[in-house]
Amino acid sequence: MSLSYLQCLKKQKRRRMLKKLKSNRIPLLFIILSVIGYIVSGMSLNFVMSEVVTRILRNSVMVLSLIVPIIAGLGLNFAISIGALAAQTAILFVLNYGLEGYPALLAVVLLSTILAVAFGYVIGAILNRVKGREMITSIIIGYIGISIYQLIFMVGFGTIIPATNEKLLLKSGLGIQHVVNLESLSGIIDDCLKFEIWGIKCSVLNLVIITVVSLFIFYLLRSKLGINMKAVGESMDKSQSLGIDVNKMRIIAIIISTVLAAYGQIMYLQNVGMLSVYTAQSNREIFSSAAILAGGAGIKNANIRNVFLGLFLFHFLFIVSPLAGQTLFSSVAIGEYFRTFISYAVICLAIIFNVKENI
Repeated sequence: MSLSYLQCLKKQKRRRMLKKLKSNRIPLLFIILSVIGYIVSGMSLNFVMSEVVTRILRNSVMVLSLIVPIIAGLGLNFAISIGALAAQTAILFVLNYGLEGYPALLAVVLLSTILAVAFGYVIGAILNRVKGREMITSIIIGYIGISIYQLIFMVGFGTIIPATNEKLLLKSGLGIQHVVNLESLSGIIDDCLKFEIWGIKCSVLNLVIITVVSLFIFYLLRSKLGINMKAVGESMDKSQSLGIDVNKMRIIAIIISTVLAAYGQIMYLQNVGMLSVYTAQSNREIFSSAAILAGGAGIKNANIRNVFLGLFLFHFLFIVSPLAGQTLFSSVAIGEYFRTFISYAVICLAIIFNVKENI
């Protein structure tokens, strides 16, 4: 009896180990590729870590914005690009009216919040009409939103929208320049209470914002609202029978995601120091989705650990791959193509694995 019991325990341990490996296959793949890429590239670990930390600090909030819709059963919210557009619109209006420093930052946060809430409500209402096809619909919504945004600032600015800051205008007097210097907004968060550890530069305000957003999500998912969202994510029919307003929960999840995405874009742009008016939002949703999936999230489950592990692994590989490509193939371009390929491949793999698990 004791021998068979021990064999049973060994089998259970093996099953648990295999299940753990299966659930972490994408992070393991990233770890292997990152180690190989780092060895081949020959880059300094201090330089790589410094770059990784910088990218984590400026992208964390954007990636955190994906958690709530995943928990609520909406999958990857590719419409976070609309949140990014809300932030960019707010920044352009604030620059147009000549605000500077922290008053400008507060105005940007306030205006982007209002826009993101409005956009999030509309997106949520649309997604409620296409249940089961949310991800593909959110991609289309993102493209439509970008087209409208570009039309407004290419044609509407200087005509329908009065231009009080002529520095923003093209020479023709119609439309905004392609690249706008953020002037007083540049580094406004990064430069607040800076410190350095082992040659890696950080900002206290940056860390505080990321911590506050992380704690907000942590406690939200443990609140009554968060529990209702989880229930909706697991089964809409059962949630409806329990008296939970499914459509309302889904709309709230998208509003939270869109608002956090707007804040994430503000943090990103103040770090970069300039705004590419028509393209700054490009691939933000793809790279953010790839990062959270690289950390082991699925399209039906995600947590804060997935975000930070994914950000580290994704950006580590992102940094070493161009030099690794140059060393192996004498071409930096191959490394650049590899980075884009990895982003899309990770999303595809996560969707395939998720579908297999549900069969």
